[in-house]
Amino acid sequence: MTLPTMPSSPEFLTWQDVDKLIDYLLPQLRGPYDALLMITRGGLVPGGLIAQALEMNYVLTAAVQFPEAGQARLAWPNFLQFPEDKLLRGRRVLVVDDIWANGRTITTVKGRIVAAGGTPEAAVLHYKPGTSLFRSGPDYYAAVTDRFIVYPWEIQRGPDRLDETVPQMN
Repeated sequence: MTLPTMPSSPEFLTWQDVDKLIDYLLPQLRGPYDALLMITRGGLVPGGLIAQALEMNYVLTAAVQFPEAGQARLAWPNFLQFPEDKLLRGRRVLVVDDIWANGRTITTVKGRIVAAGGTPEAAVLHYKPGTSLFRSGPDYYAAVTDRFIVYPWEIQRGPDRLDETVPQMN
């Protein structure tokens, strides 16, 4: 089995690109949903945009950490944050992330929602079937890609970058 090769340069998206992806994704969603669960950190922005568009107030977050690269791919994840079962039980939950690369995070989150008694569906901006570890992908996606995607919210920010990005006043 040969592994897919990564493109030589990343694809940088603008906020307008993200708006177009959201506009393409929204009509696919087969709501109504009882809850929206955003996967941190990548799913926070698209999840917020979708929650706003669908006028959803019941919004939850999940944070999942897998072992570092080089360790077993089948290792159990660490749930750093996850809603209590009672918040998911009997609810139809839309799970949102930015990208389905290998699918481990979303599949794990969906499994935990099912175990809690909820019914999950997954929506992402980008689906990478060539790197997915699963036969099935997300329930909804706006685009298929094999590129390394850089979303506008991933651009380097923070206190260590302020000297480079903020004009100095003399």
